[in-house]
Amino acid sequence: METVVNSVLLTLLAIVTIAIIRQRSLFGVVILAGIYSFLMASVLIVMDAVDVAMTEASVGAGVSTIVLLATLFLTNSRENPQPRNVVLPLFVSGSVGAALIYGTFELPPFGEAQTPVHLHTAPYYLQQSIPDTGVANVVTSVLADYRGYDTLGETTVIFTAGIGVMLLLWGRRRRKDNDEGPTSS
Repeated sequence: METVVNSVLLTLLAIVTIAIIRQRSLFGVVILAGIYSFLMASVLIVMDAVDVAMTEASVGAGVSTIVLLATLFLTNSRENPQPRNVVLPLFVSGSVGAALIYGTFELPPFGEAQTPVHLHTAPYYLQQSIPDTGVANVVTSVLADYRGYDTLGETTVIFTAGIGVMLLLWGRRRRKDNDEGPTSS
């Protein structure tokens, strides 16, 4: 049953991806991107990564969609068509996709108990979390202590992206105010 659910979700993800590529209305792209995020959150739930699924649903589908819709409100909502050659991007995408698929052939089967992460890393975290960090919650100790720099980097990227969006929207509003000019009484 899980295989059927995964197949359906991955097929829907592929369909939404193609729809995003073919869409010319930026509003449609934003809505389809929100749908893609919800589908990806569903895939993550099926894979028992509920915490990551909640983050994907809230940030990917919620916050990102709202910010993009606000941006569309201040800009044009139609993409200007540009003639382009699709051969090179298609070749690069196909090559990268093939390399990624080839790289997965050496991975152990999903969920197998005899993998290095389950034999070495996970037992260490479970046994040494309290002595190493003083934190009883293993997830918190992994995210905040063992992977602290990674978490700081992710937070910095999200903060920088948020500041960039705010500056873009602020510059657009400022230009709009200057175009209107002073009002006469």
